[in-house]
Amino acid sequence: MPTKYENNITVATLYKFVEINDLQSLKSEIQDLCMENNAKGTILLAKEGINGTISAKNKEIRSIIKKLKNDKRFKKLEVKFSETNKMPFNRMKVRIKKEIVTIGDTSINPNILSGDYVKPENWNELISDPDVIIIDTRNTYETKIGKFKNAIDPKTNSFREFPDWVKNFKKEIKNKDTKIAMYCTGGIRCEKSTSLMKKEGFNNVFHLEGGILKYLEKMPDTETLWEGECFVFDDRVALDDQLEVGSYQMCYACRMPLSKTELKDDKYEKGVSCNYCYDKTSDERKEKFLSRQKQIEIAKSRGTEHFGPQIKK
Repeated sequence: MPTKYENNITVATLYKFVEINDLQSLKSEIQDLCMENNAKGTILLAKEGINGTISAKNKEIRSIIKKLKNDKRFKKLEVKFSETNKMPFNRMKVRIKKEIVTIGDTSINPNILSGDYVKPENWNELISDPDVIIIDTRNTYETKIGKFKNAIDPKTNSFREFPDWVKNFKKEIKNKDTKIAMYCTGGIRCEKSTSLMKKEGFNNVFHLEGGILKYLEKMPDTETLWEGECFVFDDRVALDDQLEVGSYQMCYACRMPLSKTELKDDKYEKGVSCNYCYDKTSDERKEKFLSRQKQIEIAKSRGTEHFGPQIKK
């Protein structure tokens, strides 16, 4: 894949629900593979599968993905690529977790039960049906800056809150044969969400294969039904419909993406507060955030890296 960026950095977002029983040895193998190819990012492993976002030079990312796919378990690994001019991660981590995306209930297993994939090319037709209910499975700080038209926003702060939302949704929707279309950033949360919906008795549940990122990669500008930008869990903050770095910056106190107008608000202080969190954080917390921001600035001035807090889904 040719790149127009001088530094030739490719970001790969990947996941696959598949049973894994050799977590420790696989962790070591993947850690070594990524280090050998100078990659940075995070990969999570659990018995239910693999999930991660990594970045490196284009050739090195391709080498990592190729070697991962040589493992028959990851032959159909879902991968989305985008490009950037700056490394969006500070370090490389491979971690073992109970879940590769945390919904808080390990009995929800897409390897056993899940909805039907809908390819990006067929997504518009599905969600244009007025009888289809569209559900955005992401969080409020993500839906704030972009979504598909007419999608329901559950207004969750974390994916752990989604099951409770579904319980209330279930009370409102009496017809369990209603078609439900679900989507998320890269496909992993909406796939797990369909497993939950099927478990709750909904029969016609669909999810966007590869998520918003694959949809934007595949769909021409003239046909896209996406509105706004897509939040991503790295230093780029958001991507536009061309998968270019978007117009938002992050408030690292509350992780809300901020528009250019919001950055001018009196309550905004870089790394410390914004109009969303200023009144919700104590002076003590603000002092800690300010101290952290000063450490970041000092690290930058010295040309070193500061390992700040990681953004979680």
